[in-house]
Amino acid sequence: MLEVDEVLEKFGYFSRQQGIMLLLCSLINLLSSMHILSNPLINFVPKYWCADGLDPGAPPPNESSCKPLYNNSTNSGTCNKYNYEVHMGFQSFVSEMNWICDEAWKLRKGNSYFLAGRLIGSLFMGYLADILGRVPIVVLTNVIAIFGNFLTIFDMNVDLFCIFRFICGFVLNSNFALIRILIVEYMRPSLRTVCLNICVDFISYLGIISTIWIVVLVGNWRRFMLLDSLPIFVMPIFFYFVPESVQWLISRKKYGQAIAALRRVAKINGRQIDDNLFKEFIDDCKLSQQNTKNTPNLLHLLRTPRLRRTFLIMLLEVMIILLFNKLVMYHIRHLKISPFVRSSLLITSILPACLAIIILQDRIGRKALALTIRLLIVLFLLLSCVLLSPAASHSTPLLLSIFVIGNIFSDLAFYSNIQYTLELIPTCVRSQTSSCCCRKSFWQ
Repeated sequence: MLEVDEVLEKFGYFSRQQGIMLLLCSLINLLSSMHILSNPLINFVPKYWCADGLDPGAPPPNESSCKPLYNNSTNSGTCNKYNYEVHMGFQSFVSEMNWICDEAWKLRKGNSYFLAGRLIGSLFMGYLADILGRVPIVVLTNVIAIFGNFLTIFDMNVDLFCIFRFICGFVLNSNFALIRILIVEYMRPSLRTVCLNICVDFISYLGIISTIWIVVLVGNWRRFMLLDSLPIFVMPIFFYFVPESVQWLISRKKYGQAIAALRRVAKINGRQIDDNLFKEFIDDCKLSQQNTKNTPNLLHLLRTPRLRRTFLIMLLEVMIILLFNKLVMYHIRHLKISPFVRSSLLITSILPACLAIIILQDRIGRKALALTIRLLIVLFLLLSCVLLSPAASHSTPLLLSIFVIGNIFSDLAFYSNIQYTLELIPTCVRSQTSSCCCRKSFWQ
């Protein structure tokens, strides 16, 4: 019986078509990195203080303050004007809207809608990708993200702000998750680790680390939101040149479209394929799918003991990884460093994590690497408990070192867990499973 991977190998497993797909996926990831930073940029609150009764050259206070600093102000109970600490000349959304103190609830409400959209959208877009296909949903997620961020530029009331933040959160996770799935379903197993970590993780690292400082260069949150519209120009090219996943088409019993996709791959890769191979392949697929449900979903996966156990284990691992990540972030919450520098340090951990996975994962195996990383995380937590005990001195270099090393372990665990999950789960529910088990925020 012919498997999809065997057929793709005959059509060219790593040739021109795969090169075009990886190039376009990398370009979309690079440009979409700006969307990842849009919500932290909106929620960034600089230090502020009441400007009523202050001399123009008066030094700022040590902490943010909602009340007038001096009793000689016209109204000691309320403040009419605020000053903000400007980081590297960047004008933030909060400093322009003055959503602080009594108005801070508006920002929190918008962020709540964003997180709600992120939760609902991950599950819904994952379901759509398993129903409608990977490529159209990648295009749809980017268009929706651009639409939501672009509308945020205009003056609005809090209700419109919440709606637009919900739209942005709705598609935040889907783009990177679906591109991972496309690469897994088109690349042979021996190349998946390298391609995933270079075209998704490393390119995302370059995009995010560059975007952090692009934010500083543009100097204004509105101009940055306009730059976030750049991926719209790549979407038509991506839709035209990247064929739908053959594995997904076969899982949905769309045999005619699967043959068309295979013929296209063979043509671009310069392979001559006998028509009998197509017939043999489709006959084998029909035979193996005689008793398969037409529309399997996540609930069907949970009814299968082996897949249910795999899914729940992976879900538990992601929850533990995210908890560990929050513990690492907790130790530097009060450090007086620029948010741009802090975010750069956070993203820097992706590079060594990607290199370690590329070097180790195909040599020692997915399970062995996962176990090793978990043991290292336990040892790191024990060591950090000693170093950060109340009796120890908590210097800034020590805290930053723990922060960076802890994030390296967190990224190692997360990225290796993603690939392992995608390879263990069947194609027909892979996107839905990914939406549950493969979520991580880059900017904390």
